[in-house]
Amino acid sequence: MPYLEKSIQKRIEQKLKRLNALRPLPKSAVQKLQQQFQIEMTYNSNSIEGNSLTLKETFLVINEGVTIKGKPLKDHLEAKDHTEALQWLYEEVQAHNRHTISEVFIRNIHALVVHNTDREWAGRYRNSNVIIGGAKHTPPDGIEVSELMSQFVRWIKRNQKSSVIELAALAHHRLVHIHPFFDGNGRTARLFMNVLVMQKGYPLAIILKNDRKKYYRVLAQADEDNFKPLVAFVAQAIERSLDMYLKILTPTYGTREKFYLLSKVAEKTPYSGKYLNLLLRQGKLEGHKEGRDWLTSIEAIERYREGRKRKR
Repeated sequence: MPYLEKSIQKRIEQKLKRLNALRPLPKSAVQKLQQQFQIEMTYNSNSIEGNSLTLKETFLVINEGVTIKGKPLKDHLEAKDHTEALQWLYEEVQAHNRHTISEVFIRNIHALVVHNTDREWAGRYRNSNVIIGGAKHTPPDGIEVSELMSQFVRWIKRNQKSSVIELAALAHHRLVHIHPFFDGNGRTARLFMNVLVMQKGYPLAIILKNDRKKYYRVLAQADEDNFKPLVAFVAQAIERSLDMYLKILTPTYGTREKFYLLSKVAEKTPYSGKYLNLLLRQGKLEGHKEGRDWLTSIEAIERYREGRKRKR
């Protein structure tokens, strides 16, 4: 059973085709985009786990080697470790493409993620039970982890011909559900999810700190075998990155559209701001977030309405 609406899947695939049509991409532009995404990914992924560095501070720690006064050493080390893990992933995906999926590969990601903060257990599965604070889900016993991870890798390989958006979302959930390590499971899962995404030509998908509550909510829903919200959430992150790449690489992309706050758009359409917010959160309507606010365009709403007409 597909978990992602066909219209959303098609919209994202069309944007990937636009990006692929531009290949080979200009090296300088790609390098700048990767650097930007690297900072954003490191900041957001670490912040979700409680890291206190701001986006600007993360940039300074990674690019300038600055020590931020008043911020814990652990937060600095996490930023450096995550950046090194991400750089390694870029190289691995480029060099090996589909041959990277293995337990060793996943453990290598983890080893880099916690290299300076938990050296004793870097790249090693936990050997005892753990409890996730604030979550209903209790991870499996430590003694089961090795076999579950072996099953996980076999499941990935069996499903590599599936929709990459669905596979990436479900793989992320399975990995955090197993919770194979004492620490760094979320960061490892988000990086591993991106291996699957990048292998198919998509740019890095970033789960935003501002979406932290929703992120945990859709993971909890997946724990109850309701996977649609999680897949839609991941699809939204992938589409956001595609839009950013297309906007930079094709300066005319989207320039005719003006994006407004939902309250403003609602005045010119048959839909209320509340309903537009729902459509955006479900991924049915194109738009993006600026801070905590959703923005969309009149043109995006027209495309949504045309799509609804064709379904009738």
